[in-house]
Amino acid sequence: MKKPIGLLVPLLVATCAAQQPERPPITGVAHISLYVHNIEQSRHFYKDLLGYEEPFQLDKPDGGLSLTFIKINDRQYIELVPETKEGTDRLNHISVETTDADAMRRYLGSRGIKVPDTTPTGRIGNANFNVRDPDGHTLEIVQYLPTGWSAREKGKYLGPNRISDRMAHLGILVGSLGDALKFYGGVLGFRETWRGSKDGKILSWVNAAAPDSQDYLEFMLYEDLPAPDKRGTQHHICLFVPDIAKAVASLEARPARKDYKGTLEIKTGINRKRQCNLYDPDGTRVELMEPNTIDGKPTPPSSAPPPR
Repeated sequence: MKKPIGLLVPLLVATCAAQQPERPPITGVAHISLYVHNIEQSRHFYKDLLGYEEPFQLDKPDGGLSLTFIKINDRQYIELVPETKEGTDRLNHISVETTDADAMRRYLGSRGIKVPDTTPTGRIGNANFNVRDPDGHTLEIVQYLPTGWSAREKGKYLGPNRISDRMAHLGILVGSLGDALKFYGGVLGFRETWRGSKDGKILSWVNAAAPDSQDYLEFMLYEDLPAPDKRGTQHHICLFVPDIAKAVASLEARPARKDYKGTLEIKTGINRKRQCNLYDPDGTRVELMEPNTIDGKPTPPSSAPPPR
């Protein structure tokens, strides 16, 4: 006996839905990759001043440094890549971690995102692939494999001089907030947590946390895109510190402080969290920030409209 058409349609819809790949967990922000002009100056800043260690590096096949890794913790890094051209955007790419890179590749492909045909294993032994977000930023999806170098060095290169043991967020420039929320929120599952405005009239940034983590991205909104060599304040790194005064005092006492020409000034941000901004040799901002507001109470989000 043939089934009525009215019963077949819901069945087909349910079958198609069941066949759609599910998004695997996104467990946090993995790394930021930065182009640098002088690798030794950058190493001096991140290692000698901020206290991080360098677990491994990759060289070019014909010699010379391809990139090196600055370790924040066992799952978060800063990649330093020698620049290919002076005066350009310092941001190479950002990366988020998943539990299953190949499942994420299939899922993103099912949502219309351009993905590679396969999920490769990178040179340090982790599964990864790249996609582009609506603003053209390269977003790397990475899965740390048990045979990779990250797992090999687990628990190592985590010295006591690290100014922070957690990269809380990464800041990226965003032109269309709506498009960014569709991609990061609608497709990847990031959840908006807060909005801030410098002047109370126009929205300045939006925070969006990874779906399975408290790590977040900060969308730095703009009306006019800054010149490539003027993006270091917006494309930034945020490191949580439990006590900003103690963190700054520690930096002031380090021998490498004499080589850092900027000031170390503690301020209270619009989010009512105490913070201190440093800038690496290429002008990329490193924001040290306490995780809690000055009184422990949430700061109300801005209701101002986005600039575009």
